[in-house]
Amino acid sequence: MTPQQPAQATPKPVDRAELDQLVRGEHGHPHAVLGPHPHEGAVTVRVLRPLASSVTVCGEWGETPLDHEHEGVWVGVLPVAEVPAYSLSVSYEGEPWDSDDPYRFLPTLGEMDLHLINEGRHEQLWTVLGAHVHHYETPSGTVSGTSFAVWAPSARGVRVKADFNSWDGREHPMRQLGTSGVWELFVPDAGNGTSYKFAVLGPDGQWRDKADPMAAWAEKPASTASRVFESSYTWGDDEWMTARAEKAAVQAPMSVYEVHLASWKKNYDQSMWSWEQMAEDLVAYVVDLGFTHVELMPVMQHPFGGSWGYHVTSYFAPDARFGDPDGFRLLVDRLHQAGVGVILDWVPGHFATDEWALARFDGTPLYEDPNPQRGWHKEWGSHIFNFGRREVRNFLYANAIYWCEEFHADGLRVDGVASMLYLDYSREEGEWTPNIHGGRENLEAVQFLQEMNATVYRRVPGVMTIAEESTSWPGVTRPTEHDGLGFGFKWNMGWMNDSLAYLANDPVHRSYHHGEMTFSLVYAFSENYVLPISHDEVVHGKGSLLRKMPGDRWQQLANLRAYLGYMWAHPGKQLLFMGVEIGQESEWAEARELDWWLLDHPEHRGVHSLVRDLNRTYADSAALWARDSSPEGFMWLDGNDAGRNTFSFVRRAPGEPDLVCVSNFSAVPHHGYRLALPATGEWDEVLNTDAETYTGSGVGNYGSVTAVDGEHAGQPAHADISVPPLATVWFRARS
Repeated sequence: MTPQQPAQATPKPVDRAELDQLVRGEHGHPHAVLGPHPHEGAVTVRVLRPLASSVTVCGEWGETPLDHEHEGVWVGVLPVAEVPAYSLSVSYEGEPWDSDDPYRFLPTLGEMDLHLINEGRHEQLWTVLGAHVHHYETPSGTVSGTSFAVWAPSARGVRVKADFNSWDGREHPMRQLGTSGVWELFVPDAGNGTSYKFAVLGPDGQWRDKADPMAAWAEKPASTASRVFESSYTWGDDEWMTARAEKAAVQAPMSVYEVHLASWKKNYDQSMWSWEQMAEDLVAYVVDLGFTHVELMPVMQHPFGGSWGYHVTSYFAPDARFGDPDGFRLLVDRLHQAGVGVILDWVPGHFATDEWALARFDGTPLYEDPNPQRGWHKEWGSHIFNFGRREVRNFLYANAIYWCEEFHADGLRVDGVASMLYLDYSREEGEWTPNIHGGRENLEAVQFLQEMNATVYRRVPGVMTIAEESTSWPGVTRPTEHDGLGFGFKWNMGWMNDSLAYLANDPVHRSYHHGEMTFSLVYAFSENYVLPISHDEVVHGKGSLLRKMPGDRWQQLANLRAYLGYMWAHPGKQLLFMGVEIGQESEWAEARELDWWLLDHPEHRGVHSLVRDLNRTYADSAALWARDSSPEGFMWLDGNDAGRNTFSFVRRAPGEPDLVCVSNFSAVPHHGYRLALPATGEWDEVLNTDAETYTGSGVGNYGSVTAVDGEHAGQPAHADISVPPLATVWFRARS
């Protein structure tokens, strides 16, 4: 039996000023006042329940009623010599409510965690900050609850407001852990699905209710609270993950289907699909078309659907509009099991301005750069991260690791890299200040990108990072140890702009713009490139890709098919935004689904079938991808035939048959076209975008051509072929 307390035991005294500080929410260590404290051979317990009418402590010894001491603080002495297990029975003018006491538990963060956070080097930051369900085995049974931890170094106080305290944060003040800036509290009985926010008292004396920056789940907009989430998902993609770790993405096939999940398909009532629905239909659709990867526009929680996910409020929470985080795990898992990789759009350059989110989180510019010349993005109306602060860089690169490790993402496409690299991006003279060397480069952002890439590639074998970078910044895909930024790939925005500008011309004028199509090969091997026809090219008045093409309807469709054939053969990986594969006529709008009814029309089914055949032939032809970043993998056969708007080149890889691409962007066929070829023999026509099955005119070469001896255009052999109008034809050497 536990010894009884001495008869003279009195509550451990606490100064009234300290109690006032506790009640105001300004006590940095409420556990020093609340909870159990040995005193005079007994145990003093203090409880903060501002609205309670009575509080009783219950344990093996029986029950001990507490006395109201000061403005919601209750105190009493337990008749035991050592701190026991106990519970609270609290009445609010009604039936008593039983609960555990948060202030009898030790911190859930260790000294090493706090040290790494201080240093900005905690690579698994999400495992210690945020909300985490814990289950403790004790002599009196299992204690389950949630640990809450948040970084708010300038806060004078932080409270947890949640379902479990009727959103009255006064009952749950958090403690500050040393000089780390981290505030922590373990709340027993709080579990999966609990909605919560942090009430943060800034240095200006103002309380601000904030969503958790590290929340794993969020409420569905327009609600703004964070939610506790305990994953129960069991992955089934071990085979994929093992194989991925052994691959070099730059030497592998990669054709990417870019998807905005909210508008790919909708329910009949126009509501959004769930993760589970996507895991069935989207997976089957992508597999049927033969894409090797999907790229998902941001799935991180964002309040405004019209931002397409690029104004993020919860960087660690998958979008609650589609369901819970395990639903997203299911989608990724199903894609992997079907042999499809997953690339996520990631936005570390700027963040949403909503007052309940990251902005002025602890009452100061915490995540955003305090210098308005660096901390405010004029073009997008958003805050820019403070890349010069190590804890902010840690938050971001840990977030990159999080999506790769926790959700098995195979890659991150980093949005707006150019806006991060240049201090004068979207700024007029006088609106920016040069760096310490007098240049316009954002040295802190460069440091962050290098740190992020190096860490991600070290921790997650087989993953890739892709830069949306639109300038001539050198070494975007050069390793960081060689002073590069360290990305795996870079979007080739120059190729995209030049090729679309060429195609916008009527065929009779294209000969004057021939160089716009050949210029990309001047620099094609300077970086590891992705050829992007993304959402940005089919929105905001730009029209659909189909409607960019000149001519009548037949010519527009033929131009589109020819362009896709040219794109798939050009050095670099391919990315195609959803809808292009069905010949979408209307401009993309995030509020409605794609025009799937177009597939009822043969000419649109033809585009769809072509994309399927492109992907399958591409995947089977290593010559098209094994040497994407090497000049040895490409050779012009004739890049100067401007008069006939025709381009011909060969793609090759060691031990593989050569593949020749001939693209005719004129509106007339070229019969008897003498094509230079690298070898004699039979060359199979493996793809023809003018085939009748695609609703083309059917001009072709009856399945193959024969190359004969005879030098032509620097090659040892040639064949006289028929090149269809507005079409691309692929020939592969017969092995």
